[in-house]
Amino acid sequence: GDSSGGDSSSDIPSTSGYPQTLHVPLPRVTAASPLSPAEDRTLVFEQRGPLLLVSVSRTRQSAAQLRRELAFVHEQILSLLTRGGIARVFARRRGFDLRRLLAGAEAVLDRLLCGAAADGRLLLGAARCLPLPGAPPRRVRGPAPRRRRRPGRWPRAGGSAPATSTCCSTCWAAGRARGRARCGPPCCLPRFNPDGYFYAYAARLGEEEEEGVTLILLSTEREGFYAAAACRRQLEDTLRAQGWLAELAAAVRGGAGYGPSRPGAPELRHFLYKPLEGPEEMQQLPQFTSPELEEPYTSEEEQHRLFDLYHYLHSRVHSPHRPLRLLYHVAEKETLLAWVTSKFELYSCFSPLVTTAGAIAVLTKLLRWLKKEEDWLFIRYPAPFCAANGGQK
Repeated sequence: GDSSGGDSSSDIPSTSGYPQTLHVPLPRVTAASPLSPAEDRTLVFEQRGPLLLVSVSRTRQSAAQLRRELAFVHEQILSLLTRGGIARVFARRRGFDLRRLLAGAEAVLDRLLCGAAADGRLLLGAARCLPLPGAPPRRVRGPAPRRRRRPGRWPRAGGSAPATSTCCSTCWAAGRARGRARCGPPCCLPRFNPDGYFYAYAARLGEEEEEGVTLILLSTEREGFYAAAACRRQLEDTLRAQGWLAELAAAVRGGAGYGPSRPGAPELRHFLYKPLEGPEEMQQLPQFTSPELEEPYTSEEEQHRLFDLYHYLHSRVHSPHRPLRLLYHVAEKETLLAWVTSKFELYSCFSPLVTTAGAIAVLTKLLRWLKKEEDWLFIRYPAPFCAANGGQK
């Protein structure tokens, strides 16, 4: 039979960001199977329900990494249409062109995919935290008012927080309009409930209109605008009274908050670090940290080249056939070292002439700095999205 789906392309300018309808004889294609039609291309299929997603790549990403990107795209599509909505459409019309329902969202999906692939989120399956100066981040969460909920069991954050925040961003960006506060389109969170919608209210905090802190509140109530607006005002007033609003806005404008030279290792150009141990609450929210990209990685081309090398290191150390704990790689313009233990994953980039011993010495110094600054770099005690309520169903 035939199946229709979206096309996710990597480094193919003619198709990037434009989902296509595919008609493929399914007996000839195994879902999630990599094919190589040419030496410089990798073609990967991933079937999710009635959708057949395809990735065509010229990068050094493995088939598993490309499938992870396709799963990411699928979640963003579900965030707009829901699993049940897609199933009903294809039950009525088998060859339906999904682009009709995704009109206006193609560019958003493409931008999210390119951004996630070039900052470590998809590669490490973790969220990048915003370093905040001063007091622990839990003070920021304190002012939010509590509202009575109906009895029911709500899941803890689990490993879905990065995907959940991205789905919220997708829905909001797809229907965004200028203004300080507005209700966005209904938003589905696939890892929470792939068949249901939430209603989003977003507002910029503070006086800035173009950049700064944006608060997104989700509700199951269609008419929850005024309650959400009251919650936003209370939170904004408390943040301003504590002096946190200006700090948050400055941190957002500052990006990662530090450069690669901050750990005190001039040979280090860039790194990705993901802790694998810590408090139980921290394990529910996978996190990573990395410095701002500086010379020679300021151009988009050089940034993609660097992360292509990171993808190569990741695929080698996590190879199902021969996994590695330490990998030293000499590239054309830099030297890289991947180091994976039961406590952390670390991918690092150095100047070209650094030796293996020199790189390990620099990373040992970096690990001491990361341990010292972990309360600044990570949310060590994140609160769950919703607490379990009474164990009732």
